[in-house]
Amino acid sequence: MKEGWAFAKRVPLLLATIACGVAMGLLWHAHQPVALWIVTILVAVTLVDTLRGMIDDVRHGHVGVDILAVVAILSTVAVKEYWAAWAVVLMVYSGAAIEQYAQGKASSNLTALVSAAPQLAHIVNGSQGKAADLARSGGKLQEADWSTKTVDQVQLGDVLVVKPGETVPVDGELISPSATLDLSNINGEPVPRQMFASARLMSGAVNGSGTFLMEATQLSRDSQYQRILELVRSAQSSRAAVVRTADLLAVPFTVLAFIIAGVAWIVSGVPTRFAQVLVLATPCPLLIAAPVAYMAGSGRLAKAGVLIKTQDVIENLGRVSHIFFDKTGTLTVKRPRVTHVDKPAAGGGAQATLDERQILAMAGSVESYSVHILSNGISAAGTQAQRELQEEAGGAHLSFRAEGVSEDSGQGVRGTVNGHHVRVGRFDYVLETGQGGGPSHPSNHFADLAADEMAAYVSIDGRLAARIVMKDVPRDDAAQTVRQLRSMGVNRLSMLTGDKMDSARLIADQVGIQDVHAGLYPEGKAEIIAEAAKLNPGKQPWWDPWLSRFLGESVTQSITMMVGDGVNDAPVLAAADVGLAITDGTTTAASESAQAVIMNDDIACVPRSIAIARRTKRVMLQAVVAGLTLATVGMVMAAFGLIPVVIGAFAQEIIDVISILWALTALIDKD
Repeated sequence: MKEGWAFAKRVPLLLATIACGVAMGLLWHAHQPVALWIVTILVAVTLVDTLRGMIDDVRHGHVGVDILAVVAILSTVAVKEYWAAWAVVLMVYSGAAIEQYAQGKASSNLTALVSAAPQLAHIVNGSQGKAADLARSGGKLQEADWSTKTVDQVQLGDVLVVKPGETVPVDGELISPSATLDLSNINGEPVPRQMFASARLMSGAVNGSGTFLMEATQLSRDSQYQRILELVRSAQSSRAAVVRTADLLAVPFTVLAFIIAGVAWIVSGVPTRFAQVLVLATPCPLLIAAPVAYMAGSGRLAKAGVLIKTQDVIENLGRVSHIFFDKTGTLTVKRPRVTHVDKPAAGGGAQATLDERQILAMAGSVESYSVHILSNGISAAGTQAQRELQEEAGGAHLSFRAEGVSEDSGQGVRGTVNGHHVRVGRFDYVLETGQGGGPSHPSNHFADLAADEMAAYVSIDGRLAARIVMKDVPRDDAAQTVRQLRSMGVNRLSMLTGDKMDSARLIADQVGIQDVHAGLYPEGKAEIIAEAAKLNPGKQPWWDPWLSRFLGESVTQSITMMVGDGVNDAPVLAAADVGLAITDGTTTAASESAQAVIMNDDIACVPRSIAIARRTKRVMLQAVVAGLTLATVGMVMAAFGLIPVVIGAFAQEIIDVISILWALTALIDKD
């Protein structure tokens, strides 16, 4: 009931038109002059409102073709078809109501993301710079009090209180020993995730357990959920090239309607024929159905876990003919798995007294601050090692909090853990070669790695402590994704990687990709994609060549897509026609370089996004063609006097409803 009343308040002129119709019906026979005054005032108000809307459309870069409605209303009044004039007015405002409903329905998935944005934050009074003290006390609240403020008032270093059921307001770091977070708003992950002290927290996550403390490390405008909202708002406000072209095509349709109406009047000599034709002239399949279909497609992609920057991405997604995959973190698991920890043959100092789990916990604490793809696996293994150590200690809190962390790009990361200087990364980097006073090559300390293994080295207080060995394995559904893409007609599939050819080939063979380019730097990857874009696209969806001619676009070049992790592949994602970053919802760099972002770390979203884009374009074309065909047939029939003017006015609305509802079927999951 409340929703119905709220909707009614958004369309007051529709309610006024219905009320006027009821009044006209009651007064028509007994007080016809009064009834005529009512319809005259209604027509005058409608004309002013419609003309104002046309001017506003032009100011916003849209085509104002409501001139058809204006002339239709005036012509029905001129031939004294007053009920037809009222019917046209009714159709104008009911059409606006249908458009509001359709747009709201189409963008509902996007609107849900916006409405879930964090609004408030509980800031501990005088907490600036006290995060470390609170951490040492076990993250307990003590007698601290806090004040509730808007999220944009949070400053870097503020300590925040997050209560059960509340949303993490900004990106930050967990101070309390542990927390359970629901990340479904960020990446659709259905199972709550357990976090431990020093873990990175992303805004938009929902606290699913007890109250915890966190330190703000990002302002609201720079936090993860705000980046998600930027993508959502960008998609909502953009208009695809097809939609812009549809706007322009409404102009010749309007001209055609006037020509048919004028010829019908001239040939028949009956002025009413002019009004009969125009009340059936509706460009709504172009002006409303096309954008509704694309907004529905954007919303459906969001529901599937794919956010796009603009609706133009939908067009390119539907035409993709060559897909390039990064290897590590894309075709393989996001976190290369730690298989074992090796200690060097000889060593001394404090690190010699530490077992493998303690070393792993310290390394994981430092790596939790890194953005390198290998850091995820080390951090996860470190968290698990810390948990096991805590269980052995009878649940006592063991702190492995890293301080003073800094990352040297391409080399490694360093910091201080429990008073020890810890370095994790390349062999020469962790040894600080020249200071260790010994052979500085891995083979002098460890056995050789297998072709599908990789390693990060750990030094503690300047001495080599361990080698963390990881293995890159394909995602469980990577091979199925490749097979599905081929079944959809996308047969050009390539792997681009900076890794060695032998390890790249191992993964490629397992997932079913033959074209492998290994040992590449980002610029090399971009060059390969640029060359591929010049090739003939080969097989395409049946409507693509027709639609391309319709838009004046070329169909002789491939549409390329790069699928990467959004961190190390930023330049390559930007180089492709469609850059698709696959993330787990916690990689903020993804939204910077890609045109689309997979938020749920599911590679199966690649073929699914293409299928959704193709269906969106197909539904849009069907709605437009069906609507314009029905309108044209109706105008021709009206020109011969086969459709009375009042019936024609209602028939026009039926055509609008058919085309708009058909456009909304893009929301239906049929792929």
